[in-house]
Amino acid sequence: MKCLRPVLLVGSLLAAGLVSPLAHAQTAPAGAAAPSAMAHPYLTVAQLRAKYRDPASRFMTIKGVEVHYKDEGPRGAPVLFMVHGSLSTLRTWDVITARLKSRYRIIRYDIPGYGLSGRVSDEAGEHVQPVEIPEGLLDALHVKKISFVGVSSGGTMGMYLAAKRPEMVERLILSNTPSDPVDTSHLVMPKSFVDGIARAKANGGYNDRPYWDDYLGFFAGDAKRISKKTRDEYYDFNRRTPEKYPIALVARIGDGKQATIEMAKVKAPTLLLWGAADPLLPESAANAIARYLSHATISRVLMPDVGHYPPLEVGDRFAQLIAAYVEAGTPKL
Repeated sequence: MKCLRPVLLVGSLLAAGLVSPLAHAQTAPAGAAAPSAMAHPYLTVAQLRAKYRDPASRFMTIKGVEVHYKDEGPRGAPVLFMVHGSLSTLRTWDVITARLKSRYRIIRYDIPGYGLSGRVSDEAGEHVQPVEIPEGLLDALHVKKISFVGVSSGGTMGMYLAAKRPEMVERLILSNTPSDPVDTSHLVMPKSFVDGIARAKANGGYNDRPYWDDYLGFFAGDAKRISKKTRDEYYDFNRRTPEKYPIALVARIGDGKQATIEMAKVKAPTLLLWGAADPLLPESAANAIARYLSHATISRVLMPDVGHYPPLEVGDRFAQLIAAYVEAGTPKL
C-alpha cells in the first residue's frame, strides 16, 4: 500500500490549536536542550511503564519498534482485535475487554509513540507503514481471522488492514472514524477550553491537567460519563516525552486520494457504531464513510447521546453492541 500522508485527527487538532504543537512535535535535534522536567513534568516511557504496566502487558518488536500489547481471553475463542484512536491508548478498551474477555480472545495494542509502546526510530518513521504494525502483531501471534474494532483513527487502521488482508478481517466495527480529511473550522469551543489552549501556548506547548478535563468534556456527549481515572490517564500519557515522529504509525487519511482507493477495496461486512453527538465527526461523517465503503455491506447504530469516544463514555453499551453484531447481526454473505 502506498504511504498515506498526514493528517488525521492529531494533525487536524494541531491545526485547530486544540492540541499543543510542542507536545506532539519533533524532539530537539542532537545537542539541543531536552524538554525541561522542572518546567513541565514530562514522563519517560520507563516512568509510564512503571506506573501503568500490569500482568497482562506484553511487548513485541515489530519492524524495529517495540509494541506494547495485551492478549486476553480463551485461545480458542473468536478474536476481537481493537485499535485505539489518536491521543489515546489501549486502555480505551478496558471496559469492553472486562465485559467480553470470557467469550472472546481480545487483542489490543498501543500505537508506537503512544501508551507504553516504544519510541519510533528514524528508520521506522521513514519506512514503516502504519498497517504493518497490527499486521505483524497478528501474524506473530498466528491469528488468522479477526473482527476488527476501531475508534477514530483506529477505525481507519481497520479499513486499511481489511483492504490489504481481506482473508484476515472477517468484519469491521468502526466508531467515529473519518473518511475525509478532517475539518475543524466548525468547532465552537467553550471559554475554558480556549483558555486551556492559550495556557499551553504560553507554557511552551505543554497541556496541563485541567486542559484534558476540557478536551474530553468537549468531545463527549455527556462529560460526566468520562471518569476521573480516564482524565488522569489522558494527562499522563499525553505528557509522555515528546516524540520525533508523533503520527508516523497512526493510520491517516491524508489528502484522501489513496484512502478512497483503499476504502473501495473493503468487502468485509461493516458496522458503523457511531456517537452522533460528536462535534468533530457527526452523523454526516457516518454517511460519508458508508459511501466510500461502496463494496461492503453496511449496518449502523447511531447513539444520539454519545460523542467522539463511545468506548470511554458508554463502554457497557458498546460491548453489548459489539457482541450483538458479531453473534447475530453480521450479514451472511
